[in-house]
Formats: sequence, structure tokens, C-alpha cells
Amino acid sequence: MPTRESDGAAASHVVGVGPWEGPLPEGEHWDPELLRDGDRRNVTDGYRYWRMEAIVADLDTRRHAFHVAIENWQHDLNIGSVVRTANAFMAREVHIVGRRRWNRRGAMVTDRYQHVRHHETVEGFVEWARGEGLAVIGIDNFPDSRQLETYDLPERCVLVFGQEGPGVSEAMKEAAADTLSIEQFGSTRSINASAAAAIAMHAWVRRHVFGQAVG
Repeated sequence: MPTRESDGAAASHVVGVGPWEGPLPEGEHWDPELLRDGDRRNVTDGYRYWRMEAIVADLDTRRHAFHVAIENWQHDLNIGSVVRTANAFMAREVHIVGRRRWNRRGAMVTDRYQHVRHHETVEGFVEWARGEGLAVIGIDNFPDSRQLETYDLPERCVLVFGQEGPGVSEAMKEAAADTLSIEQFGSTRSINASAAAAIAMHAWVRRHVFGQAVG
């Protein structure tokens, strides 16, 4: 059984679990080194001591039908945070459109468990999405955007987010089936790109996992 070094006030800052105590469990999904040394990774308790490959394989059996895409024409620090959120909401894949390199710091190593695919151009990405039967849905507050809160998100779709500042590119907007805005009530005209991504992904989860009607 695992020992929790995080138990107790003196060790409350320690993340994860210590070395396994007692007879070792059997199964190929267990990682011998983690069982021996402890597991300090940012994973749920159900995946403690599992091999990384085994975690990915198990997630692949349960991933949701929606995808997430991020345009990467500059070097946006939000991309890592979007990948982390996509992992939390079990997006099937994350797509980076534009520059291949992106700042992984905000992902907090969740990119190891999340499939990430690169597309050099908007055109190439859109062609791929249409071939997969996915509706391309842009998330941005254009004057003609429809409201996310009252929009019936399709189950098979890819939610597209632009760069912080410029937002979704004109080419992506033209290719999208619809562009959706998030209703805001304060003085700022926009919210952080990674925050917008979290809201949009949660809207999909409410609709297709919890069956909450919109409108």
C-alpha cells in the first residue's frame, strides 16, 4: 500500500506518495521505479505508481469527442495552460496551428498524457478537421459571433482559440462553421485566452457529458 508523506502538518507541502509498503502489486501497468521510490507526479490518485504509457493508454479509452486547436503565430504563453485544461477535460487531441514550438511550462507536464498534433497552416488544419467530420468552432468576441451560452455545441467539433491579443485569425474565422463569444459583464473587452478555453471546454462537457440543455 502507498505511504503518504504529505500526511501531517510537517510534511503538508510534499506532493504525492512515498514508496509502496507491503507486497508489490502485480500488473504490467505498475512502474517498478515509482513503487520503489514513490510517486511525486501531478496525477490523480487512481494513477499513482502507473507507468506513463499505461496512463495514456487508459485515457485513450475514455477521451471525449471534442478537440482543441490553438493558433500559434507568435509565442503565446497561454498555450501550455490550454493544453493542461484540455487534459483535465479529456479532449481527444490538442492541435497547434502555425509555429511548431510552443512554451510547455504552463502545461505542467500534462502534455505527456495529452495527444498534441501540429499543423503548419490554417488550410491544412481545416482540411484535416473536415476529413475527420469535425465542425470547426472559433471562440472569439467578433461583432457577428454567436453566444456560447445559448449555442448548441456539436458533439464532434474542434474548439479553436487564437493568440492572446490578436485572437482568431481571419483565415480561421472564414473557415469556421461558427464563431462564438463568451458573455462578459465588466469593463474589459476580452478575457485571458486560457480562461476562455476553459470556459468553452466546460460548456461542451456540460452539454455532452451531463446532458444540460442550452437556450
